[in-house]
Amino acid sequence: MARKRVAVFPGSYDPITMGHMDIIERGAELFDELVVAVSDNPAKKPLLPMEERLGLIRELTRGMPHVRAEMFAGMTVDFAKRIGAGAILRGIRTFADFEYEFQLALANRSIGGVETVFIMSSAERSFIRSTLIKEAAALGGDVSRFVPPPVAETLGRIFAKRGRISARGFVGLGGGETPDIGRDGSGLRGEAIE
Repeated sequence: MARKRVAVFPGSYDPITMGHMDIIERGAELFDELVVAVSDNPAKKPLLPMEERLGLIRELTRGMPHVRAEMFAGMTVDFAKRIGAGAILRGIRTFADFEYEFQLALANRSIGGVETVFIMSSAERSFIRSTLIKEAAALGGDVSRFVPPPVAETLGRIFAKRGRISARGFVGLGGGETPDIGRDGSGLRGEAIE
């Protein structure tokens, strides 16, 4: 009997975007089981509590029989081994993403013996990042084309309570989106390039 092919798709998902959903849908076609693994990045202050992020992902993947969502802490490779996953799934949007993800994939294989599988982002979603979504929503922008409807509703509720705020606390298009390993948090802890 063939071994079940299980992969982990780690990230902070703060919030989950249409770009994430694209990778989840396509990744689910490649594996017998895909575990969307929600983690906290200690270098970032999340907008959404971890439980709410997990709930949104579970709601959005309810109709996908081979996809489940779990929370985890610590290193992604440790979580992958604990659940019997043989691969870590990662989305790549740009060459800068690839450089960072390549280093991370080598580290994950060296540290934990877990392979990484890359899926190229769809061209129409390649610019979508959670950070950009939060910044636009904070400034009153319409992000409904870039996030699933339940996420747009959640963001609308959060920013309606707060009113429009300055986006100074968010990373903009100018940089910091692709940290080196060990700087601004580590992909070894499950951080996605968002």
